Amino acid sequence: DVQLQASGGGLVQRGGSLRLSCAASGLMFDDYDIGWFRQAPGKEREGVSWISSSNGRKDYADSVKGRFTISSDNAKKTVFLHMNSLKPEDTAVYYCNGRYGWANYWGQGTLVTVSS
Repeated sequence: DVQLQASGGGLVQRGGSLRLSCAASGLMFDDYDIGWFRQAPGKEREGVSWISSSNGRKDYADSVKGRFTISSDNAKKTVFLHMNSLKPEDTAVYYCNGRYGWANYWGQGTLVTVSS
């Protein structure tokens, strides 16, 4: 079975940092584009950051550019989201997503709460 295990969420003060991890299993990790999405209470899920398996390209939503960094450890089949200068509006459940062709998998989510 394919699993994407997200972890690393928690409670942090404004301006703080967290590192989220997405550990993958049951798939050919090197083939998949991995992304982070988030969903705040009462809002739709939105894309945060992606890393391409084909060329290593990294993309970020405008709201997190300059503050968040995505990275990958292919040997450990893990993608990280380094989040700095966190703001209360970053509060959300963060999900990792893996895509390859028609395949599309979601992890269970990890809650990030940023207090003001």
